[in-house]
Amino acid sequence: MPETAVVTDSTAYLPEEIASENGIHRVSLYVTLDGEQRRESEIAGEGYNEFFERLRRSEEGATTSQPSVGDFLEVYEPLLAAGSDIVSIHISAGISGTVDSARQARQRLVDEGKGGERILVFDSRTGCGGQGMLVIAAAHAAAAGADGGAALRAAEKARESLRMWFAIDTLEYLRKGGRIGAAQAFLGSALQIKPILTLEEEITPVERVRTRRRAFERMVDFARERHGDGADGWVVQHIQDPESARRLVDEGRQIFGREPLFVSEIGPVIGAHVGPGLLGTGGIPLDRIG
Repeated sequence: MPETAVVTDSTAYLPEEIASENGIHRVSLYVTLDGEQRRESEIAGEGYNEFFERLRRSEEGATTSQPSVGDFLEVYEPLLAAGSDIVSIHISAGISGTVDSARQARQRLVDEGKGGERILVFDSRTGCGGQGMLVIAAAHAAAAGADGGAALRAAEKARESLRMWFAIDTLEYLRKGGRIGAAQAFLGSALQIKPILTLEEEITPVERVRTRRRAFERMVDFARERHGDGADGWVVQHIQDPESARRLVDEGRQIFGREPLFVSEIGPVIGAHVGPGLLGTGGIPLDRIG
């Protein structure tokens, strides 16, 4: 086992092979739909199609909740017992209590004398693909022999240069879920627009466009902007729109001259708040990945 273990949560939506290859440990958030609460990780094993079909039909929508302290203890305790430092990187505290649960678990392990002081909890101030890239940066540092502090600094350095964008079909899910943040300003014309947003601690509006075609074009523009800034470590993510994701990957290959770090579908926890139809991209410089 590496000297430093990297832990994240299910909202990074890292492909299984990347998590496995990099020894990344995950703690799942929860989603409740039609009165049934499940771990997001359980739904991922079955595929997301049924969940999103139910979400479309639901009048009340879905609610989500962070992992419990006990969920974190189940992951942390064996790692500490094996002698590892832990860097635990999670979805922005501006939209989730996951970081708080991780910190509570850390404190309990400190209080119980089980090495909790070796756990470093990091608020990524982002989520999904952005969070995933920070996790990979920390995991690469750990694999190269970094202790907890150095692996955390790798994630922090990656976060400094990260930019992500996503387009969604409607603000209605964000409004229902109370996660709309500064994007509240877009609500007045919500029926006529396709919002483009980012996650900088909270969900933040970038611009409004009127068609899905234009939203796709703007994602390509943002990819060009990242390439122009030297940020050639890039990702593509979607919700229930694999065809647009494939098209965006094709465009990205032409822009960056290389494959994306990963492509993945965003699952029920974030999907509950933004709804089907999301398409997103962004990236960081490759040298920040390690």
